Amino acid sequence: MPVTSSLKRIPFRCAAKYFHTTSLKNYDFTVTTPIFYCNAAPHIGHLYTVVLADAAARFRQLQDDGQINFVTGTDEHGTKIFQAAANNKMSPREYCDKISAEYRLLFSESEINYTHFIRTTQTEHKEAVNNFWKQLSDGNFIYKGSYSGWYCVPDEAFLTEAQVKDGLNAEGRSCKVSIDSGHPVEWTTEENFMFRLSSFKKDLLYWLQRDDVVKPENFHRALVKWLEETELDDLSISRPASRVPWGIPVPDNPSHTVYVWLDALVNYLTAAGYPNSSDFSKKWPPTIQILGKDILKFHGIYWPAFLMAAGLDPPRQLLVHSHWTVESEKMSKSRGNVVQPPSPTKGGSLQELVAMRYFLLRTGTPHKDNNYCHDLMVHEANTDLMGAIGNLLNRCTGEILNPKQEYPPLPEEFPDCPECKELLSAVESLPGIVKEHFESCNFYLGIIEILKVIDFANQFFTQMAPWKFSKEELGSGRQNSILHVTMESLRISGIALQPIIPSLASTLLSRLGIPKDQRMWRDIEKASWCGGSSASGFKLDLGHIKLFEKIGDKKAPLPQKSVKAPKQKMKK
Repeated sequence: MPVTSSLKRIPFRCAAKYFHTTSLKNYDFTVTTPIFYCNAAPHIGHLYTVVLADAAARFRQLQDDGQINFVTGTDEHGTKIFQAAANNKMSPREYCDKISAEYRLLFSESEINYTHFIRTTQTEHKEAVNNFWKQLSDGNFIYKGSYSGWYCVPDEAFLTEAQVKDGLNAEGRSCKVSIDSGHPVEWTTEENFMFRLSSFKKDLLYWLQRDDVVKPENFHRALVKWLEETELDDLSISRPASRVPWGIPVPDNPSHTVYVWLDALVNYLTAAGYPNSSDFSKKWPPTIQILGKDILKFHGIYWPAFLMAAGLDPPRQLLVHSHWTVESEKMSKSRGNVVQPPSPTKGGSLQELVAMRYFLLRTGTPHKDNNYCHDLMVHEANTDLMGAIGNLLNRCTGEILNPKQEYPPLPEEFPDCPECKELLSAVESLPGIVKEHFESCNFYLGIIEILKVIDFANQFFTQMAPWKFSKEELGSGRQNSILHVTMESLRISGIALQPIIPSLASTLLSRLGIPKDQRMWRDIEKASWCGGSSASGFKLDLGHIKLFEKIGDKKAPLPQKSVKAPKQKMKK
């Protein structure tokens, strides 16, 4: 619909306020995940999103650079929740409590160190949604109108002609279906509250003019192209309460409920204390918002437009990741190949969960789809965590080669061999290379660089063969130089690995005797032989350990769902 002449515009301040400045020291670092929809138990796609955010937050903590906010949670309103609860003979609230608890349990077992867990059914969130709606309404960005279009019940969205195609329903009959989800659609005419999205095209393109506002680049290009080639229509932001009873009522009009996506997106404001927090301005806008590619339109178009209309700044960056397939096939309930993470409280092992977290970050590439294979996960974890890192740790800390059980002091000279020179060079450059990759949330690239150093260190240790020294040579300068270089390689690698495998990295560093106040990023910016921090002279700790117990090669069965999935195929 055309924008009326009475439309009151609120200036878009984002570019001037944030994007043309060089320092953000007065603002908190805030990373968010989407809040996860409570219509089914969590799977590896959800876990991947949240471990990306957790790794980003943990890496920032290593910089010791101000307050860190890590926001996640569950999205608990809408028709799909209402139907899923009915199918499981529960009230919507009981059902949401159960599914939300499953997410919390998974996050706890996977070492997800969030600071805010938002549920859209909590009182603070409902208050934030009501206030946000009123702000949009007071700015004349909401109006009531009759809307006609293709409506997809499972997706809870109106679609244009360009977004539907001919297809088949569950009974095999011809019908129109959504191009994106494949779900059937039906022609619907109803009275809704509308948001003047059509007036924000230029502002959205202006926001997107920076190449790094949406990453990776392929998603940025796709979003810009879509905006340039599409005429934005105004957006329906309410549903009749008679059709969608489980939701937040529209302020002053309980016959309508707030569109589930407007409701869900406001969770980021709820976490920042909107609208009453005294330090809201320090927490807003978010530094990085992490999301899957299937919800880019909601975060890259609807969300910034809502914020601009409310006089608030859009996020500084959207980090978009691709999907996980299973054995090269798309995950789906109909195929029965939805992989749920192993839970130690449901018969799985903690080792498997550590392996899965590591595998997702080790092999996950945000710019393209990734393939999950259980056997490959087992192989990567056993090879890297046990075979490469764990074995090297045991080789240099064993009592036979290191009877004093100490981190030898910095040697006066190093072995004169190609393997040593290669290792020294790799260790010196590692922190800078890894930092660049981790700052871009390309954790898989940083892990590759760390594994290169571990591989060089294993080759160096094998070439030097300190176990061949005579008893009289144990503790000599030559042997200690070998141990020092090897341990320094592990120390620097271990500190860099803390965002990836928190508990294992902590165990590794404790075995080396590294004090907890010497495990920050500044402690690895220079290697010991370059004048940097060193743990020389510290006593080793923990005794002989296995850093990572080998996990079996047998494919584990998928955990049983604790609640029945709705019969209807549903996707947010």
